[in-house]
Amino acid sequence: MATIDRQTPTLALAHALSAAERGLPVFPLSATKLPALRSPHHGEQPPVHCRGECGLPGHGVHDATTDPAAVRALFAAAPRATGYGIACGRVPHRLIGIDLDVDTTCGNDSAGALRQLALQHLFTIPPTVTVLTPSGGRHLWLTGPADVTVANSASRLAPGIDIRGSGGYLVGPGSVTAHGRYRLAPGTAHLTPAPCPRALLRLLTPPPHTPRTHGTGGGRGRRGEGLIQFVLAAHEGQRNTRLFWAACRAYEHGFGDALADELTAAAVRTGLPEHEARAAIASAARLTSGRGGEPL
Repeated sequence: MATIDRQTPTLALAHALSAAERGLPVFPLSATKLPALRSPHHGEQPPVHCRGECGLPGHGVHDATTDPAAVRALFAAAPRATGYGIACGRVPHRLIGIDLDVDTTCGNDSAGALRQLALQHLFTIPPTVTVLTPSGGRHLWLTGPADVTVANSASRLAPGIDIRGSGGYLVGPGSVTAHGRYRLAPGTAHLTPAPCPRALLRLLTPPPHTPRTHGTGGGRGRRGEGLIQFVLAAHEGQRNTRLFWAACRAYEHGFGDALADELTAAAVRTGLPEHEARAAIASAARLTSGRGGEPL
């Protein structure tokens, strides 16, 4: 675990400025990997859905900038920042983050799953910037074309493979979190983000879902029932992961809010505390909607 001391904020700013010089929009993060600046609309009723139009800092990924003076101002307003986020989907790089997670409790082999996808769909991941995470996972940095928008997703491609695109962000190398330091993988520091292979890009941008409208409840009930059963089948050590995956799928298909209570009840039946279940579902809602961005 990395040590957080008085020099950590200074180093975080230095790393952020270096990234901004390379055209990567950045903003300060706390040791929890969340935006370090509190929303200026905190506590306002009704909730304000502002993405920085008010001109004040504190809008998470929407604060991200490449302007050195603006970066310094953001970090000056967040003196306890220990890292920085890099906004995905923004010009000039239009960054796409491929997160290969490590989850020994569920036996996920995300790197192996990506290799299998590459074999099935005939693409290779080119040499590119790779960031090692404190948990033992890795982030692959790719770039997307101007006419394609890649959405955030969690385990949609395969278990343990998360995607950060428009509205999401990556934790930048050099950042220090409560669990350790993010660092560039050996041999990748000199690289620039490589273009995303076209076959992989097609997997990341599936055709829009068209919900069924015929019959009672359309197709939503059947899909919802399958997700509920998926959660109910969870064993100890899988409960939170299965619930989060199911909630992400429900929100991606447009009926997450309608299914939230049933998903919560199913998770509670497996032994997961209700507050943990609702927190996992809320996290899935934020991730799939891009509200305020989510970290990698």
